[in-house]
Amino acid sequence: MSARTAAKTTRARALRAAGLAGLLALAAACTGDTPTAPTAVVDRGTVSTAVSASGSLVSITQQNLGFADRGQIAELFVQVGDAVQAGQPLARLDDAAARSQLASARAKLDQQRASLGKLTGGNSVEAAQAALDSARRILDATREQAAATDAADASAVERAKVQLAFDEKQLELAKTQLAKDQKACAAASTSPSTPAGPGTPTDSAASSRPGLLGLTASAEEADAPSTDPACAAVPTDKQAVQTAKGTVVASRTALDAAEHQRDTDRATGRVNIANAESAVSDAESQLDSAGNDAPADIDVQEAVVRDAENTVADAQRAVDNAVLRAPVAGTVSAINGAVGDFVAAAGGATPLAPGTDARIPAPAGSGDAVTDPSGDGAFITLNDLQTFQLVVPFEESDAVQVRPNQRVDVTVDAVPDLTSPGTVVAVAPTADQISGVVSYYATIVLTQVDPQLKDGQTAQADVLTRTVDDVLRVPAAAVRQENGRTVVSLPGSDGRPVTREFTAGLVGDRYTEVRAGLDEGQEVLLPQATVEATPNGGGRPGG
Repeated sequence: MSARTAAKTTRARALRAAGLAGLLALAAACTGDTPTAPTAVVDRGTVSTAVSASGSLVSITQQNLGFADRGQIAELFVQVGDAVQAGQPLARLDDAAARSQLASARAKLDQQRASLGKLTGGNSVEAAQAALDSARRILDATREQAAATDAADASAVERAKVQLAFDEKQLELAKTQLAKDQKACAAASTSPSTPAGPGTPTDSAASSRPGLLGLTASAEEADAPSTDPACAAVPTDKQAVQTAKGTVVASRTALDAAEHQRDTDRATGRVNIANAESAVSDAESQLDSAGNDAPADIDVQEAVVRDAENTVADAQRAVDNAVLRAPVAGTVSAINGAVGDFVAAAGGATPLAPGTDARIPAPAGSGDAVTDPSGDGAFITLNDLQTFQLVVPFEESDAVQVRPNQRVDVTVDAVPDLTSPGTVVAVAPTADQISGVVSYYATIVLTQVDPQLKDGQTAQADVLTRTVDDVLRVPAAAVRQENGRTVVSLPGSDGRPVTREFTAGLVGDRYTEVRAGLDEGQEVLLPQATVEATPNGGGRPGG
């Protein structure tokens, strides 16, 4: 809670206590009786701290859901029309990359913890030697693998060359056979087959007679169908040439692919060998410096381990975020995607209601109406939720303590005896200026419904930032500080208050945790207002 919010809460608490005490004192003054000091009892229960803000309840008729990150839909667990419960999985993205990053982060954490263990366990030299031996074995294996891959690629290239040479030879043979049969066919077409009769042109005249497109008769006869075996083989020879040409093209393509694969594998092998050699060099350096670790090195390594732990936590959250869960109960009214589709990251917090499509009530006195965003880009839409959400602005000092999934106690001015539980859905990533104060809007969903709640009611959200359950506690109004001590006043046997020091734990907004010095069931005195007599015989609260 910020200093401003804490001051407001303290003043409100003091005013309530003083008002109650004043009423008691005023009643006593009117009756002439000695006022009885108000008391409270040390009991067992929950102590919590909270940050508070006020806003208006908004009826939820539609909730638009989406993933925190872009990804490919791997599974859909619901269909349109299904009724779902809060926390139920709705869909899952392909989380292979996220799980790989998590595994990598865990491996690095194990590595950093091992390095810390070497510093604190005194076995850094042995560990560094083992690491060097392992790096050298990896280097040898990398070189062997690169050599084996290169040999296999070279063999593939050589086979492709041999195949290309064979196919080119077959093409030449096909061309030679075609030329041979064409020549034989032409010779058969020009030779006389029947004796010339009266009135029949002679062979010499026929051979010199112009034909179509200026070709001689012999040329026409060469291409004309013939019963000669050589002419009959010409079409087959042509087809064989075309087939051989296609085979040569395919062989050349295969050779190019084999050479490209060889070059790529060689480059990859060089990179892998260079990385393995670098690892060996690093291991040799670590072995050289082993045993010379200063105490400060342990502090540095501990910080590295903590950073690696944070990385693991971030990676785990990325895996968890791959599953979309229903924040509240409802009915699935739309699913905008199918398995295999890529979906964009959800808009999340918007300038209106962060994390949802609820409207933000206009600041007091502005006269501006704020409407709901459409939310047309939602991946899954839940309808008929029959609950409410609260969109409230938190001052920047309070907003840093508000996070999604925190518990919230919501009270409504119109129903003073009702406290409804809620959950923080999202906090706006950008600030708004509200009455000159930098504030961040947060959206809170009520997790229980009461028929007394209505749309537009003024409500206060108390976001519980710290909570301890089942502990001894004393009302915060009874606690005070004296000379650096935490004390309360107890009723004395002679009617005078007795100061009692106690050990305090969590200092909450309404209660203070008691760790030692007070017992369960013990009475403590609450602050009491004084009453001064007035000339007309009445009284007024005094300070």
